[in-house]
Amino acid sequence: MSAPSFLVTTPLPEPGMRLLREAGEVVVPAHPPSAEQLLQACASGRHDVVVAQLTDHFDEELLATARIRGVSNYAVGHDNVSVPAATRRGILVGNTPGVLTDATADLALLLILATARRCVEADAFVRAGRFDGWRPELLLGADVSGATLGLAGFGRIARATAERALGFGMDVRYWARRGPVPEAELGALAGRVRHASWDEVVRESDFLSLHVPLSPGTHHLVDAATLRAMKPTACLINTARGPVVDEHALVEALRTGEIAGAGLDVYEREPALADGLAELPNTTLLPHVGSATRSVRARMARLCADNAVAMATGRRPAHLVNPEAWAQAAVTPGTGLPGRG
Repeated sequence: MSAPSFLVTTPLPEPGMRLLREAGEVVVPAHPPSAEQLLQACASGRHDVVVAQLTDHFDEELLATARIRGVSNYAVGHDNVSVPAATRRGILVGNTPGVLTDATADLALLLILATARRCVEADAFVRAGRFDGWRPELLLGADVSGATLGLAGFGRIARATAERALGFGMDVRYWARRGPVPEAELGALAGRVRHASWDEVVRESDFLSLHVPLSPGTHHLVDAATLRAMKPTACLINTARGPVVDEHALVEALRTGEIAGAGLDVYEREPALADGLAELPNTTLLPHVGSATRSVRARMARLCADNAVAMATGRRPAHLVNPEAWAQAAVTPGTGLPGRG
């Protein structure tokens, strides 16, 4: 049996590349492949597994002709893959959950603090040579201690954000599409956070922080009507996925004072920004760095590579998004490996 082949669309941090090379052939294009190039590579039958980034899209058209065993995403999210289409084809989809929880929760709190205290404006003010001494009303911001934090979603990252916010004296409430989490499952958060309706969370939060996966049901969850329902003193925080927010509506809400500010790490048409967003002084804008610590990115790379090697060698990946595909995958006679289709 020949060694497996891995198509790596963008090189992983170590130890990811080393683990892949130890397991088989690693093919890294000179540049990240275009949609057409990715489709052709997946259909060629030359690669067992694609080690992918969120910027690589695996839609139904691509997956219909793909002759691969799996897609190992270097991310916890997998909205770049049509998981139902992959499952129908017996193509495994892996992700990297858990390891980036704390780093992303740290960043969510950073955006809350930076936006509340107008840190970007203050930094620019000093760098421009405008700071000529302390004044009582210079760059007044919002209080964090005692403020209400509303969380949209209540998965790992949202819960870690809640733990941090409670340490800052915030009143935390959350909305989850599946309803309230049983108190017995909340651990240290039991009795310290409460579930509320979406309308209540939107209406009463001083900071609304988004922690939902991107799906048809969460696309533009925060739209013009939502923004109008928020307090005019409220700030929106997004470390989830850009298209959860209607970015053009957000720009208008920030311009007109419907809300006070926004702290964003993700964007609707990333890396492009909605017209006018970058010029707004009441924003904190980061370049999708929620998991960007050295240790986290290395652990993500290890998980991603481990998933890819398992897929390529006929073993069930530790982090499998679509377990149904494991049962459906064809088996190549005599190898025990899921077939390439």
